[in-house]
Amino acid sequence: MCAYHLSSPPQQERAALVGLVTATARRAEAEQSLQELAGLTGAAGACVVLEILQERSKPDPVTCIGGGKVVGLAAACDEADVGVVIFDNELTPAQCRQLEERLQRTVIDRTQLILDIFARRARTREGKWQVELAQLKYLLPRLAGSGAALSRLGGGIGTRGPGETKLETDRRRIRVRMKTVQREIDRVRHRRTQLRERRQKHSVPTVALVGYTNAGKTTLFNRVTRARAIASDALFVTLDPLLRKVSLSDQRELLMSDTVGFIDRLPHDLIAAFRATLEEVCEADLVLHVIDSASTDRALQVKAVQRVMEEVGAIEVPVLDVYNKADLLTEDERCRIGERYPEAVVISARTGAGIKELIDLVASRVALDTRRIAVTFNSEQESGREQIARLYRVAHVVSHVSTGNRVVIEADVPRRYIGLVEAPLVIEEAEHGV
Repeated sequence: MCAYHLSSPPQQERAALVGLVTATARRAEAEQSLQELAGLTGAAGACVVLEILQERSKPDPVTCIGGGKVVGLAAACDEADVGVVIFDNELTPAQCRQLEERLQRTVIDRTQLILDIFARRARTREGKWQVELAQLKYLLPRLAGSGAALSRLGGGIGTRGPGETKLETDRRRIRVRMKTVQREIDRVRHRRTQLRERRQKHSVPTVALVGYTNAGKTTLFNRVTRARAIASDALFVTLDPLLRKVSLSDQRELLMSDTVGFIDRLPHDLIAAFRATLEEVCEADLVLHVIDSASTDRALQVKAVQRVMEEVGAIEVPVLDVYNKADLLTEDERCRIGERYPEAVVISARTGAGIKELIDLVASRVALDTRRIAVTFNSEQESGREQIARLYRVAHVVSHVSTGNRVVIEADVPRRYIGLVEAPLVIEEAEHGV
């Protein structure tokens, strides 16, 4: 299959996309993957002018698509004035070198394209370090024959050591840089661990948003927290984690975090580099899995998110499925989702439909497995006043009775916080405890 898109703005780089249908991949899946690759290409600032889908029983070890197809691809690229060729399959270093030599154009694969998007979108020092580490890991085995390899990262090569070839020098410098960047990321991880411990000490529950890229996580985050994070109908708009406070109707507070979007075949090096960020998901009290309910690839996207959750070690965290973009569905479609997934909630982050129900459900899930207790405090002591304030933050207060300096509070307290409510006088089960 070969499709042309001959018009593009002159300032945009013109790209050709190449996909492969093998014995293990159905054509429909390959077409959907190529369509997603087109979205990624647009997010990287290029314009797709040519799409090719090649059928082979297995990838060619030299050129991925076969020598004869490469000749045809080169002619098609000349006709469409293509500047970069992007393969949907991951290429080996040898395949990439062979293709660049035969096509006389820049050749990259899906992994390198995603890394490029992340490099463009990273804004904080932390995000840039994480992306750079993933790029360096990807670049290291691909150095042979790549004279301008390091220039793509904005770094330069200094003078070579005595007796070293340029390739050996490049590799040595990359390894040194990788160690430096890893140290910075480890510092970020340590700092995040300290902040999480501080939040846990103050008994503030955390809810993390995860989901496929462009599922609407940031729009939901802005709606619930009243933040103004950048939200757009594009892939990978959010890279740097955001954390905001949410005040519930019963005066309790929780923190909500927005994380990087996942995608099918998310590069392992990128997951490893962003592990410091994704640890926020592992340590959350509840994960909201935001799903694009209007997507035709919904089932595949859900599986892709679950695979990444397993890879970062967050599979044990309680999850609430949130089917977003309900405003793009018919009433019958919304009803079918509700019937098929009764434990989930259907919302529209854009219009606000279903948001109150979601917040109420989050409040009940965060408070899941509660115990009703009666706690007695001495309000004259500063520690007693601090503990009263803490109890109000983490629990649902049923009654508050003051007699002189003696305060008795009856409250539904999440069991994970029972040990943190250390009253100076007495903690006892309420008579009608739950």
